[in-house]
Order: sequence, then structure tokens, then C-alpha cells
Amino acid sequence: MVNEQTGKKYKVAVAGTGYVGLSLAVLLAQNNQVTAVDILPERIEKIHNRISPIQDREIEEYLTERDLDLTATLDGESAYANADFVIIAAPTNYDAQKNFFDCSAVEAVIELVLRSSDKAVMVIKSTIPVGYTQSVRRKYNTDRIIFSPEFLRESRALYDNLYPSRIIVGCDEGTSYAAEIFAGMLVEGAVKENIDVLYMGFMEAETVKLFANSYLAMRVGFFNELDTYAEAMGMNAREIIEGVCLEPRIGMKYNNPSFGYGGYCFPKDTKQLRANYGALPQKLITAIVETNDVRKEHIVQQVLKKVEKIEAPIIGIYRLTMKANSDNFRSSAVQDIMAQLKDKGVRVIIYEPTLKDASTFQKYEVENVFERFAEQSDIIIANRYENILNTVKGKVYTRDLYQCD
Repeated sequence: MVNEQTGKKYKVAVAGTGYVGLSLAVLLAQNNQVTAVDILPERIEKIHNRISPIQDREIEEYLTERDLDLTATLDGESAYANADFVIIAAPTNYDAQKNFFDCSAVEAVIELVLRSSDKAVMVIKSTIPVGYTQSVRRKYNTDRIIFSPEFLRESRALYDNLYPSRIIVGCDEGTSYAAEIFAGMLVEGAVKENIDVLYMGFMEAETVKLFANSYLAMRVGFFNELDTYAEAMGMNAREIIEGVCLEPRIGMKYNNPSFGYGGYCFPKDTKQLRANYGALPQKLITAIVETNDVRKEHIVQQVLKKVEKIEAPIIGIYRLTMKANSDNFRSSAVQDIMAQLKDKGVRVIIYEPTLKDASTFQKYEVENVFERFAEQSDIIIANRYENILNTVKGKVYTRDLYQCD
């Protein structure tokens, strides 16, 4: 996309090279001059060498096969000084003590941009509390901040930017032009045509993000509770799910039971939305948070039943990741299950290929050779089933109904 004032490509700096930041950097570098900024030298080096630091098939392909105007640097100050737009994709972890997202990393970027540039428009892509954009604009006395929620899946982040379900930008009258330019850059980089683009107020855009993820988490919780009921009653959960989901208003997607939702977004977004309600009346949002804990406790009890007759059982954890073809195990449900099992005095060992040569993970034993892992384990629990488990299927406990036929 061409800057109407200079007739040149827009200069874009992206703060953060996780799923959100790197996928946007690659998307926009097709048509703009993009600089990816991170604090980790190994990530910058990999991007320089056109190697993806995260597992994402499309990012890997685009880095090696496409002509991208993309550089990477540790020097955020220089990158921001030259930028027309700075996309902020810094982490915002949920602070359980404050019942709020920790937005300190976002504000560190804002402060550096304001010191470095008097023109760059900042686009917050990090997930933030409702009302945050307006409050941070007041805090720093600037009108150069807008918000655009992301709706990306782990390991398919670039795909979801190439084929977006929608593009939303939160802005006000004074930033509507910048918002249109930014949305236009996203549309230009996408493969999908006829993309729905929505412009709305800052708080409305922030709220869309939290409610969208909470709805998806609710759906995960619903089918997990259906599965709990079917398992307890000795019924075929998959048959029930298919009977329910053939109702077109429900649909066949996003209905495979699991050990619970986890990952980057759902745990923190549901808790943040609950906190945002404050004293307002609600039951469902709290239930979405609580059902995940109930599900994990149920899985622990089911696993313990299966080894109750074994003296000093060893429980094998197959993969820490939330889903197949992912290298992310941040806030994965299985880690809470491991902790509960350990509290019960059960020995737990882990097989996780992405840990490579590690011998421990958070004080748990790691076995890097699958055959030795399988031989030691009295039972193997797998949130998501993969073909390698076929050789020991009799040992495997999973609620993955659609990948373990």
C-alpha cells in the first residue's frame, strides 16, 4: 500500500514476534517496508535468516518462498523513529492478584514510541481490558493510539490473516483516517476477497475480542461437560455430539472434547471479561471460567481410577501442547492436571519433542525417547491423539474423539 503523502510504501514496525506480531509482519511485508522488533536476539537472528522462530506452516513458507520487505532488529527506538505505523503485539498476561491484564509490556512500547517519533500511529493488537485504549491515551496525552483485535489460531496465525473472518479497528473521529489506512493494508495483504471490515469505538472493539473468545471457551466447556456425562454413563460421546451438532444452528465445528481450554487467550480473556463485569449481574461468564477447572479435576479423577490397583504408578504425559502441530504449551490444561497428579503423590513423566534434550520441565522428569517413555508409563494421557500412540493404544487415555479412530 502506498503512502499518499510520500508515494512510497508505508513503513511499519511490529513490536513482538510471537504468533500475532510475526504473522502481521509477514503479511504486511508483502506490500510495505516492515521491521520486526523483539528483545530476544535468537528470534531476530532467525528472522534475518528467514527461519520462523515459531511453528506456523504459512509463516515458514512465506519466509522462505516470498519476496518480503522484512527486516528484524533489537533496536526498537530506531525502528519506531522511522515508522508510519507501530503495531504493538506485546504479551498481556492476566494478573490474578489485580484481576486485570498486565499491560506493562504494551506501555513500555508506547513510551518508547512517544520518545522516538512524533508521527507514528500505534495500533494495539495485544488483548487488553475494556476501556484500556482510552485510558492509555489519556495517561500519555496522545491521540496516536488505536486498537485492532486479533482473531488468530496458534500455528495458523498467518493463514488466519490471509483469510480473515473479519477485520475490526477501534478508533474515534480523529483517528478514523489512520484506521482506514491500517485496515486497507491488512486487506491488501490478504488472499481472501470481500472481507468484512468493521470500524467501531475503542471500547466496542475491546469488548468484541473478549466476548468472542469467551464464547469459544464456552463452547469448549459445553462439549467437555457433554463428554463428562457420556463417559460417566458409559455412553458413546461422539455419537451424541454428532447428533447434537447436526442441528445447523449449532454446527459440526469446534466440538472435539479435550482436557480443558488453555493457550494464549482463552484462560486470560475469560477471566478478564469476568473481572470487567464487576458488580454487574452475570452467571454465565463465571461458569465459563469455572467449568474449565471442573473438567480438569474430572480428568484427574478418571486417570487415578485407571491406576488405583497399580503400586507406585507412573503416569506419562504425551505432549504439553494444547493441540497437534503446535509448539506452544503456555497455560495448557495438561499442566494443571500434572500438578494435581503430583499433589496426589503420583510420579509423572513427560514426552515433549519440543523440549529436545531437556531432562526436566518445571521439576517433572522428561523422557526424550518415545519408546522409553511408553515403556516406563503405566498409563499415557494425551490431550490430542497422534499416530505415534498407535503402538501403545491400550495404555492411552484421551478424550480426543476425532483423531483416535
